[in-house]
Amino acid sequence: MKRSTMYLLLLILAGCSRSESFDATGTFEATEVTVSAEAPGRILAFDVNEGDRIAQGQTVGTIDTVQLYLQKMQLERQIASVRSNRPDISKQVTALQEQIAQQETERARVKRLLDDGAATTKQLDDIDASLKILSGQLEATLSTLRNNTASIDENSSSIELQIAQVEDHLAKCRIVSPVTGTVLAKYAETGELASTGRPLMKVADLDHIYLRAYFTSEQLAALQLGQEVTVTADFGADEQYEYPGHIIWIASESEFTPKNIQTRNTRANLVYAVKIAVENDGRLKIGLYGEVNL
Repeated sequence: MKRSTMYLLLLILAGCSRSESFDATGTFEATEVTVSAEAPGRILAFDVNEGDRIAQGQTVGTIDTVQLYLQKMQLERQIASVRSNRPDISKQVTALQEQIAQQETERARVKRLLDDGAATTKQLDDIDASLKILSGQLEATLSTLRNNTASIDENSSSIELQIAQVEDHLAKCRIVSPVTGTVLAKYAETGELASTGRPLMKVADLDHIYLRAYFTSEQLAALQLGQEVTVTADFGADEQYEYPGHIIWIASESEFTPKNIQTRNTRANLVYAVKIAVENDGRLKIGLYGEVNL
């Protein structure tokens, strides 16, 4: 009976000494990104598995794009047809410009004859009237052609915008990872139907992991952003590893102590969450228990 009592006392003392060996505790977390479908359709390919490491911008899957490609081809034919109706202004006014040039040559000839007394003033006036009419016709023709050209250009620009919209939809049919990280979960498979906003996979950057620890209000005075601390990862069975870390965020508001978290002052009900960045050597996992020593 005495031996069992002594053993129990040793366990209690060990637990007490262990609780004194840290300033705060928490669990390891990582920035997780849920990648969702941006376009509806059947998933033609989704070549990724849980645990795979993927790079930012890497295409890992494709959603059916046949209808979008057909729509793009139709718009390209339409814009080609519109542009083919664009008038060639220089060619269409060449005849009028030649007539004006001929009349100006004739006017110069009649002017010389008039100066020599071999022509009448009426002949010169008739040529001036003809030049005025031709100039008016040229201006009217140019105005009409320019308006037609502007209208065609506007229609062409409108179709170009529609093509750009289709190309944007086509780009969204590619399943792309927005971050470099590890696939934590996969929610869809090849052949399934995707809807806009449906989660497809979850990715997390496990190289840059952080410990979310909780400190009491009395400990806040000893904390500051960028402060270097020691983080101890507890793998169980007395297997622990220490990592250097630095504080990257301190909560501005307190919260009730989570049930699975211990604090130095176990009577404290309100604590402040603190993020401590740690470089992962491959051993740290999300949800792993950790301790902080200031």
